[in-house]
Amino acid sequence: MTLVVTDPQLAELAVAIKRWGRELGFQRVGIAAIDLGEHEARLSEWLAAGFHGDMAYMARHGVRRSRPAELVPGTVRAISARMDYLPPEAAEPWRVLNDRALGYLSRYALGRDYHKLLRRRLQRLAERIAATVGPFGYRVFTDSAPALEKALAEKAGLGWIGKHSNLLDRRAGSWFFLGEIYVDLPLPADEAATAHCGRCTACLKVCPTRAIVAPYRVDARRCISYHTIELAGSIPLEFRRAIGNRIYGCDDCQLACPWNRFARPTVEVDFRARHGLDAPGLSGLFAWDEREFLRRTEGSAIRRIGHQRWLRNIAVALGNAPPSPAILAALQARLRHPSELVREHVAWALGVQQQTTAVRPTNAGPPSPRPKT
Repeated sequence: MTLVVTDPQLAELAVAIKRWGRELGFQRVGIAAIDLGEHEARLSEWLAAGFHGDMAYMARHGVRRSRPAELVPGTVRAISARMDYLPPEAAEPWRVLNDRALGYLSRYALGRDYHKLLRRRLQRLAERIAATVGPFGYRVFTDSAPALEKALAEKAGLGWIGKHSNLLDRRAGSWFFLGEIYVDLPLPADEAATAHCGRCTACLKVCPTRAIVAPYRVDARRCISYHTIELAGSIPLEFRRAIGNRIYGCDDCQLACPWNRFARPTVEVDFRARHGLDAPGLSGLFAWDEREFLRRTEGSAIRRIGHQRWLRNIAVALGNAPPSPAILAALQARLRHPSELVREHVAWALGVQQQTTAVRPTNAGPPSPRPKT
């Protein structure tokens, strides 16, 4: 069914959509045209360079990711929305990163899984639109389909894609989630955001594994988030020491970004830190059996990596931790774990621990913390 809506009505509707979005808890809502030709060229270059690593689905989806009308026929606009997630009252990130007896989890994963929350809110926004204009074609996304969500958000005026490849807003930094509604309504599109990174290279310099190989180009094969979340197999030896105590994701490029001094803590209760995961002790986490892991990560994005990868990641962090009897005991308790993946990383960690103990004087303090930036 094709709706007949006049331009003035569409303009009024666009204003209303942004107001309804704010009422639903989104900090900003914008409307994007769907011509992503420039971004499609960059995506093709990125894939051709092999920067996607083992994420074969990135190549498999092809141009559907950069051509919304091919993914959802009839699409002419994308409504883009962002929601802040920085959890209030969570432990200060650099303090956790500099204490190698603790585990660091990306701040986005400390609360409940954002996928369901954002999808529900976007669905309610779509239903509000339908209640006003009648049935129309749409589809809701929250990191759940091949879509260039950051490119669409940039075109919708929500921010610009920074040198670290995250979306940045001058008034809010980058600690936010994105979601979209593809629609067949020819709404007036917002003006695309302009870039404001200037000469700053803080994100490139701070990356522990130098995954940001050039401004705006991230090699996932070097990225700690890729290794601790997306990679199913063994973490390459060359990156294990650099991973430090990061056991789920990495936020260093965001922590170093000057624009994040303007970021505001989320008001969403569901995004607040749960189970003490904002500054957890590594030995305690490593003791979780699978049942405990599933219980503690219920409703969390962390659960998707599974218990084996969870132990793999923590084993690497324990190898990088200051030697102690508790850490050695925790690792030795997992030496005969049924998973070869876990056993391999535990053996590596024990080797590092034993080597560190052998070369450090008995009265030496813990290793010097990595500079903040």
